[in-house]
Amino acid sequence: MLYRLLQIFFCTFFRLLFRAEIHGQENVPPTGAVILAANHMSNWDPPLLACFLRRKVSYMAKQELFEIPVFGKAIVMCHAFPVKRGAADRSAIKTAVAVLKEARCLGLFPEGTRSKTGELGKAEAGVALIAAMTDAPIVPAAITGTEKIFGSKNFLPRLTVTYGKPMRFVGNRKDKTALEQFSADIMTAIAALKNSVD
Repeated sequence: MLYRLLQIFFCTFFRLLFRAEIHGQENVPPTGAVILAANHMSNWDPPLLACFLRRKVSYMAKQELFEIPVFGKAIVMCHAFPVKRGAADRSAIKTAVAVLKEARCLGLFPEGTRSKTGELGKAEAGVALIAAMTDAPIVPAAITGTEKIFGSKNFLPRLTVTYGKPMRFVGNRKDKTALEQFSADIMTAIAALKNSVD
């Protein structure tokens, strides 16, 4: 219930104030396991990436957020689960795999943290590993404009989200080189989508 209420709120908020444009929604499978992999520039990215989709999106979020009174409980109700940053968190990976095994939609930010410059960084290994472990397709997505929200130079920027064609890991999940290459391919796809808007 809370998820749907917030979805309605954010859809209205982004459409009215920021003239949000959404492209490529048809690339997100309507059913089955899928991973949304997007660039990350702002705390506004998770709701923007998810709110215009018919599917509910579960996010991996940093542990500290779950320790905030009220907010922590709210994001749990919205299907988020914690990850410890700075080290391989096996528990978080296990939860992510479980989400996909249940044929749900998982939202991840491959860079692992927000970009302070707006430039794309290198993907961490976790996204490719989770895709390899579950055979879930990855839908790359590019977000633009969120880093400027309520900023001094551009108070109400135009926002866009562009969903790309699904990608699948092909190879041995124990092959570190193959996983690293797939991670790089994901970021290349996100960059191409972002450049198509810029």
